[in-house]
Amino acid sequence: MSDEEPVLVERKAGWAEIILNRPERRNSIIPPLSDGVRLALAELAEDEDVACVILRGADGFFCSGVDLKALQAEPPPPWKSRQFGSWRELHLALYHFPKPVIGAFEKYGINAGAALALACDILIAGDTAFLQVGEIQQGAVVPMNAAWFKIKSTEQVMARMAMMGDRVAGPELLRLGLAAECVADDAVVERCREIAERIAGTPKGASKNIKLSIISQRGIDDPEAFFQQPDSQALLTAAMVKG
Repeated sequence: MSDEEPVLVERKAGWAEIILNRPERRNSIIPPLSDGVRLALAELAEDEDVACVILRGADGFFCSGVDLKALQAEPPPPWKSRQFGSWRELHLALYHFPKPVIGAFEKYGINAGAALALACDILIAGDTAFLQVGEIQQGAVVPMNAAWFKIKSTEQVMARMAMMGDRVAGPELLRLGLAAECVADDAVVERCREIAERIAGTPKGASKNIKLSIISQRGIDDPEAFFQQPDSQALLTAAMVKG
Protein backbone atom coordinates (compact mmCIF):
# COMPACT_ATOMS: atom_id res chain seq x y z
CA MET A 1 0.00 0.00 0.00
CA SER A 2 1.50 3.30 -1.03
CA ASP A 3 -0.17 6.59 -0.29
CA GLU A 4 1.47 9.60 1.29
CA GLU A 5 -1.35 10.14 3.77
CA PRO A 6 -0.38 8.69 7.19
CA VAL A 7 -3.93 7.43 7.73
CA LEU A 8 -6.31 5.94 5.19
CA VAL A 9 -10.03 5.23 5.59
CA GLU A 10 -11.78 2.61 3.52
CA ARG A 11 -15.56 2.43 3.74
CA LYS A 12 -17.32 -0.88 3.26
CA ALA A 13 -20.99 -1.97 3.42
CA GLY A 14 -21.88 -1.09 7.00
CA TRP A 15 -18.37 -0.78 8.38
CA ALA A 16 -15.02 0.89 7.74
CA GLU A 17 -11.30 0.32 8.02
CA ILE A 18 -8.83 2.81 9.47
CA ILE A 19 -5.34 2.02 8.20
CA LEU A 20 -2.12 3.26 9.79
CA ASN A 21 -0.18 4.10 6.65
CA ARG A 22 3.50 4.56 7.40
CA PRO A 23 4.74 1.13 6.29
CA GLU A 24 8.28 2.38 5.64
CA ARG A 25 8.48 3.13 9.40
CA ARG A 26 6.41 0.08 10.42
CA ASN A 27 3.43 2.37 11.05
CA SER A 28 5.15 4.16 13.90
CA ILE A 29 3.42 7.11 15.50
CA ILE A 30 3.89 10.79 14.80
CA PRO A 31 1.25 13.49 15.39
CA PRO A 32 -0.01 13.53 11.78
CA LEU A 33 -0.82 9.84 12.22
CA SER A 34 -2.45 10.07 15.65
CA ASP A 35 -4.37 13.19 14.58
CA GLY A 36 -5.47 11.40 11.41
CA VAL A 37 -6.86 8.44 13.34
CA ARG A 38 -8.63 10.75 15.78
CA LEU A 39 -10.27 12.73 12.98
CA ALA A 40 -11.30 9.52 11.20
CA LEU A 41 -12.92 8.25 14.40
CA ALA A 42 -14.80 11.52 14.81
CA GLU A 43 -16.18 11.28 11.28
CA LEU A 44 -17.12 7.60 11.55
CA ALA A 45 -18.78 8.13 14.92
CA GLU A 46 -21.32 10.38 13.23
CA ASP A 47 -21.98 8.08 10.27
CA GLU A 48 -25.10 6.08 11.04
CA ASP A 49 -24.28 3.65 8.24
CA VAL A 50 -21.08 2.53 9.97
CA ALA A 51 -21.68 -0.11 12.65
CA CYS A 52 -18.05 -0.83 13.51
CA VAL A 53 -14.45 -0.09 12.56
CA ILE A 54 -11.39 -2.22 11.86
CA LEU A 55 -8.06 -0.70 12.93
CA ARG A 56 -5.04 -2.14 11.16
CA GLY A 57 -1.59 -1.28 9.90
CA ALA A 58 -0.45 -1.13 6.29
CA ASP A 59 1.63 -3.94 4.79
CA GLY A 60 0.91 -6.42 7.55
CA PHE A 61 2.46 -4.52 10.48
CA PHE A 62 0.25 -3.21 13.27
CA CYS A 63 2.33 -0.48 14.95
CA SER A 64 5.95 -0.22 16.13
CA GLY A 65 5.25 2.55 18.66
CA VAL A 66 6.43 6.15 18.76
CA ASP A 67 8.73 7.03 15.88
CA LEU A 68 11.83 7.73 17.96
CA LYS A 69 13.99 8.45 14.92
CA ALA A 70 11.63 11.22 13.81
CA LEU A 71 11.09 12.48 17.36
CA GLN A 72 14.83 12.78 18.04
CA ALA A 73 15.74 14.22 14.63
CA GLU A 74 17.76 17.41 14.24
CA PRO A 75 16.53 19.90 13.36
CA PRO A 76 13.39 19.02 15.36
CA PRO A 77 10.28 18.19 13.35
CA PRO A 78 7.61 20.94 13.39
CA TRP A 79 5.21 18.69 15.29
CA LYS A 80 7.63 17.76 18.11
CA SER A 81 5.79 19.73 20.81
CA ARG A 82 2.54 18.01 19.80
CA GLN A 83 3.81 14.43 19.96
CA PHE A 84 2.44 13.43 23.34
CA GLY A 85 -0.56 15.73 23.55
CA SER A 86 -1.72 14.38 20.20
CA TRP A 87 -1.25 10.81 21.44
CA ARG A 88 -3.32 11.43 24.57
CA GLU A 89 -6.10 13.05 22.53
CA LEU A 90 -6.26 9.94 20.34
CA HIS A 91 -6.70 7.67 23.35
CA LEU A 92 -9.47 9.86 24.72
CA ALA A 93 -11.14 9.60 21.30
CA LEU A 94 -10.79 5.82 21.37
CA TYR A 95 -12.19 5.70 24.90
CA HIS A 96 -15.30 7.64 23.88
CA PHE A 97 -15.73 6.09 20.40
CA PRO A 98 -19.33 4.82 20.40
CA LYS A 99 -18.88 1.82 18.09
CA PRO A 100 -16.87 -1.41 18.27
CA VAL A 101 -13.22 -1.21 17.22
CA ILE A 102 -11.81 -4.48 15.87
CA GLY A 103 -8.02 -4.64 15.96
CA ALA A 104 -6.16 -6.57 13.26
CA PHE A 105 -3.06 -7.42 15.29
CA GLU A 106 -0.34 -8.43 12.84
CA LYS A 107 3.43 -8.76 13.42
CA TYR A 108 3.68 -6.58 16.53
CA GLY A 109 2.46 -3.74 18.70
CA ILE A 110 5.32 -2.24 20.69
CA ASN A 111 5.01 0.30 23.52
CA ALA A 112 2.64 2.94 22.15
CA GLY A 113 1.64 0.39 19.52
CA ALA A 114 0.68 -1.98 22.33
CA ALA A 115 -1.53 0.71 23.86
CA LEU A 116 -3.26 1.13 20.52
CA ALA A 117 -3.92 -2.62 20.38
CA LEU A 118 -5.26 -2.67 23.94
CA ALA A 119 -7.66 0.14 23.06
CA CYS A 120 -9.47 -2.13 20.60
CA ASP A 121 -12.70 -3.76 21.74
CA ILE A 122 -12.07 -7.00 19.85
CA LEU A 123 -8.42 -7.86 19.18
CA ILE A 124 -7.67 -10.59 16.64
CA ALA A 125 -4.03 -11.65 16.98
CA GLY A 126 -1.82 -13.56 14.59
CA ASP A 127 -0.12 -16.71 15.88
CA THR A 128 3.34 -15.15 15.83
CA ALA A 129 2.33 -11.52 16.40
CA PHE A 130 3.63 -10.12 19.67
CA LEU A 131 2.70 -7.34 22.02
CA GLN A 132 5.48 -5.67 24.00
CA VAL A 133 5.15 -3.05 26.72
CA GLY A 134 8.88 -2.36 26.84
CA GLU A 135 9.13 1.19 28.15
CA ILE A 136 10.88 -0.10 31.27
CA GLN A 137 13.95 -0.61 29.06
CA GLN A 138 13.86 3.10 28.20
CA GLY A 139 13.22 4.40 31.71
CA ALA A 140 9.82 5.65 30.53
CA VAL A 141 6.39 5.32 32.11
CA VAL A 142 3.38 3.65 30.50
CA PRO A 143 0.31 5.86 31.15
CA MET A 144 -1.73 4.80 28.11
CA ASN A 145 -0.94 1.12 28.46
CA ALA A 146 -1.65 1.32 32.19
CA ALA A 147 -5.00 3.01 31.56
CA TRP A 148 -6.16 0.35 29.10
CA PHE A 149 -4.89 -2.49 31.30
CA LYS A 150 -6.94 -1.01 34.14
CA ILE A 151 -10.04 -1.09 31.92
CA LYS A 152 -9.46 -4.39 30.15
CA SER A 153 -7.46 -6.61 32.49
CA THR A 154 -5.98 -6.99 35.97
CA GLU A 155 -3.17 -5.36 37.91
CA GLN A 156 -1.33 -8.69 37.89
CA VAL A 157 -1.37 -8.88 34.09
CA MET A 158 -0.39 -5.20 33.82
CA ALA A 159 2.57 -5.74 36.16
CA ARG A 160 3.69 -8.83 34.30
CA MET A 161 3.61 -7.04 30.94
CA ALA A 162 5.06 -3.68 31.99
CA MET A 163 7.73 -4.83 34.45
CA MET A 164 9.08 -7.72 32.40
CA GLY A 165 8.91 -5.73 29.18
CA ASP A 166 9.22 -8.81 26.98
CA ARG A 167 7.44 -10.01 23.87
CA VAL A 168 4.11 -11.75 24.44
CA ALA A 169 2.85 -13.70 21.43
CA GLY A 170 -0.67 -14.26 20.16
CA PRO A 171 -1.49 -17.53 22.00
CA GLU A 172 -0.43 -16.03 25.34
CA LEU A 173 -2.40 -12.85 24.63
CA LEU A 174 -5.43 -15.09 24.13
CA ARG A 175 -4.74 -16.93 27.39
CA LEU A 176 -4.42 -13.65 29.27
CA GLY A 177 -7.71 -12.41 27.84
CA LEU A 178 -6.08 -9.56 25.93
CA ALA A 179 -6.95 -11.04 22.53
CA ALA A 180 -10.40 -12.29 21.59
CA GLU A 181 -9.03 -14.81 19.08
CA CYS A 182 -5.66 -16.04 17.84
CA VAL A 183 -5.57 -17.12 14.20
CA ALA A 184 -3.02 -17.89 11.52
CA ASP A 185 -0.90 -14.86 10.68
CA ASP A 186 -2.23 -14.64 7.15
CA ALA A 187 -5.86 -14.89 8.32
CA VAL A 188 -5.96 -11.91 10.71
CA VAL A 189 -7.43 -9.26 8.42
CA GLU A 190 -9.91 -11.66 6.83
CA ARG A 191 -11.16 -12.76 10.24
CA CYS A 192 -11.58 -9.13 11.30
CA ARG A 193 -13.60 -8.49 8.16
CA GLU A 194 -15.83 -11.48 8.90
CA ILE A 195 -16.53 -10.06 12.36
CA ALA A 196 -17.16 -6.59 10.95
CA GLU A 197 -19.62 -7.98 8.42
CA ARG A 198 -21.41 -9.89 11.16
CA ILE A 199 -21.75 -6.77 13.32
CA ALA A 200 -22.83 -4.72 10.30
CA GLY A 201 -25.63 -7.24 9.73
CA THR A 202 -27.23 -6.62 13.12
CA PRO A 203 -30.12 -4.15 13.61
CA LYS A 204 -29.09 -0.56 12.97
CA GLY A 205 -27.79 1.11 16.11
CA ALA A 206 -27.46 -2.15 18.08
CA SER A 207 -23.65 -2.18 18.19
CA LYS A 208 -23.56 1.49 19.17
CA ASN A 209 -26.02 0.96 22.02
CA ILE A 210 -24.02 -1.98 23.35
CA LYS A 211 -20.70 -0.11 23.09
CA LEU A 212 -22.14 2.88 24.95
CA SER A 213 -23.40 0.53 27.64
CA ILE A 214 -19.92 -0.99 27.97
CA ILE A 215 -18.37 2.47 28.28
CA SER A 216 -20.87 3.43 31.00
CA GLN A 217 -19.95 0.31 33.00
CA ARG A 218 -16.26 1.18 33.15
CA GLY A 219 -16.82 3.31 36.22
CA ILE A 220 -14.39 6.05 35.22
CA ASP A 221 -15.70 9.40 36.40
CA ASP A 222 -13.08 11.58 34.76
CA PRO A 223 -11.46 10.13 31.60
CA GLU A 224 -9.46 13.35 31.17
CA ALA A 225 -7.65 12.62 34.44
CA PHE A 226 -7.56 8.87 33.85
CA PHE A 227 -5.54 9.19 30.63
CA GLN A 228 -2.54 11.03 32.00
CA GLN A 229 -0.24 13.16 29.87
CA PRO A 230 2.83 11.06 29.02
CA ASP A 231 6.23 12.14 30.33
CA SER A 232 8.20 12.78 27.18
CA GLN A 233 11.65 13.33 28.64
CA ALA A 234 12.84 9.71 28.66
CA LEU A 235 11.81 9.17 25.06
CA LEU A 236 13.75 12.17 23.79
CA THR A 237 16.96 10.16 24.19
CA ALA A 238 15.62 6.58 24.32
CA ALA A 239 16.81 3.75 22.12
CA MET A 240 14.55 1.14 20.55
CA VAL A 241 13.40 -1.62 22.92
CA LYS A 242 14.83 -5.13 22.67
CA GLY A 243 13.09 -8.47 22.70
